[in-house]
Amino acid sequence: MSLLRNTLTQSSLTLGSRILGFVRDILIAAKVGAGPIGDAFVTALILPNLFRRVFAEGAFAQAFVPAYARTLEAEGKEAAEEVARQTMRGLFAVTAGLIILAELGMPWLIRAFHGGYSPESESFQLAILLTRITMPYLACMALAALLSGVLNSAGRFILSAGAPTVLNIFLITAAVLGDSSPQTAIFAAWAVTFAGIAQAGLLWWGVTRQKVSLSLGWPKLTPAVRKIIALAIPGTIAASGTQINIMVSQLLASFEEGAKSWLFYADRLYQLPLGIVGVAVGVAILPRLARAARSDDSKPANTLMDDGMGLAMALTLPAAIALMVAPAYIIEGLYARGAFLVSDAQQAGLALVHYGWGVPAFVLIKVLAPGFFAREDTKTPMRFVLFTVALNTVLGAGLFLWFRSQGWPGFPGLAIATSIAAWVNAALLFIGLQARGWYRPGARLISRLVSVTLASLAMGAALLYLLTQQDVLQSWVPYGKFSEVLAFIVLGAGVYGIAALLFGAIRPSDLKAMLRRKAA
Repeated sequence: MSLLRNTLTQSSLTLGSRILGFVRDILIAAKVGAGPIGDAFVTALILPNLFRRVFAEGAFAQAFVPAYARTLEAEGKEAAEEVARQTMRGLFAVTAGLIILAELGMPWLIRAFHGGYSPESESFQLAILLTRITMPYLACMALAALLSGVLNSAGRFILSAGAPTVLNIFLITAAVLGDSSPQTAIFAAWAVTFAGIAQAGLLWWGVTRQKVSLSLGWPKLTPAVRKIIALAIPGTIAASGTQINIMVSQLLASFEEGAKSWLFYADRLYQLPLGIVGVAVGVAILPRLARAARSDDSKPANTLMDDGMGLAMALTLPAAIALMVAPAYIIEGLYARGAFLVSDAQQAGLALVHYGWGVPAFVLIKVLAPGFFAREDTKTPMRFVLFTVALNTVLGAGLFLWFRSQGWPGFPGLAIATSIAAWVNAALLFIGLQARGWYRPGARLISRLVSVTLASLAMGAALLYLLTQQDVLQSWVPYGKFSEVLAFIVLGAGVYGIAALLFGAIRPSDLKAMLRRKAA
């Protein structure tokens, strides 16, 4: 049950951060909207979001933790500290160099990330300014990633899971203080950078409390550090395939005004189950899987993977069904106010419905990839990612252009390509683990997946019925569309909970064990 406990610790803190994240998104959407200024702001967040998700939300940790844990176990605390210290110095030096190059070449960089807008347009010039402000966040996330890896290796998940809350608090403050759309965007860009500094400082304090001595300085490429770099670079690429595919979609979306913003808010919603469940299970499973992988007995690793996949699907599949059943309805209730119009919610819903059926694959990637990372095989997942990124780029561009040639919006094709690429990536990871004999799903997992599917379909049927009864729902729920959508989500969750107990997707023994842990 420690996997469940660690996942719940990570998930509950991430849930709190995501709730604050929704508050921040609602405020920023209302102030900035989904037009040229909104597209410029989204462009400025592309690289910081990529680095936050790649580094802070587990990808770098999945590459770093096994190597750090192995050194800690084999050579002791002092050797592990030196490895972490030199790795951190090298990581900071590389990211600082990237920031300097990006700041100097920002106009050319924005041509790649925001090429659908004319260089003379207000949106293009604002994107340059905002991205220059947010770029230092990259170095902060690199530091935060390594510090989180050190804490996770010690079984300390609270600070690494809670650190993103700092970013949301800073952005909410910026959204409240901003008066106009451009001013809010500028305030929010500064908030990103200041939050990054605060997050790195908080995690540094946490590591210091564990009596781990780290410092910045000129890096030394020791043999141990070289080995970690050799593992970390392909591992980081391997664990960031979904985020790279999203970034590719954003680049193509700049050729449709407002599409970057619509994709961004759809992305924010489907990232909720990915961040709460997928990242949490992946982070919690990796240290235990690394220990199990060093044993000659494959049964503990198989059981751990079964539990991880079963838990992930039990918490993810119902969310995917809900996003597919009522995408525009959910987005309208959450975001449609101020500068973000009902028509914007309808457009964002066109993307969310296609991200929805990709959600299980996005989460499975986070659960399956540690099966390779725990055995220090980071190159195989990297090859899978590079293939699926190429697939996403070709398929996304093709669908985007074909949809536009038919007179339809092109950006939903980007969401379709991203989800297809995610399923291909998940399938390759699963087949790769099978081929190497590193994982064989057990009968209990298959039984649980059937139960989860039945419970999720029951919930989906209930949600479809509720959509036909919107007038009744409106009369029962006060305070407008936002409260109505929250009630819709709560009712769906309640139906799923009952169906999950009936079909056996959630076992009463699990709930009793959780209650005993909490009581203790």
